[in-house]
Amino acid sequence: MSFLEPDIPGRPGSAPGSIDYRFARRQTLHRFRAGEIGADEVCDAQSELMRVALNCSQRSTAKCPVCAERNIRIVRYVFGPRLPPGGRPVASRREVSMMAGRPGDFRCYTIEVCAGCRWNHLLQIEPIGSEKTVSDSK
Repeated sequence: MSFLEPDIPGRPGSAPGSIDYRFARRQTLHRFRAGEIGADEVCDAQSELMRVALNCSQRSTAKCPVCAERNIRIVRYVFGPRLPPGGRPVASRREVSMMAGRPGDFRCYTIEVCAGCRWNHLLQIEPIGSEKTVSDSK
């Protein structure tokens, strides 16, 4: 079973407030391969997530862990002030870093998606940007 390499060096989830879901991913795939859960339970990406995966995502070199036919896509959504309630999809880490310069508390959700079988799994949530305090703006 292949694992995605983190975008940044060091231990995943090492930044304060970040959450890494790779253990949950490994457990889900183990249960799927053992026959405890079916493909319909793990390959259930919603149509909006599939649209973003096809049009606004980053290609990965890793094959899908379920169908092994296609390379998975990395989808990122940013949530924060002045963004839509459903978040804003961003196409690359560069776009995420541009948002980091904006004032406010932003979070980036990274999801892997297979455009073939509809496998999807949340990989990590990480805080981005810097919270501007009232004293900083004086």
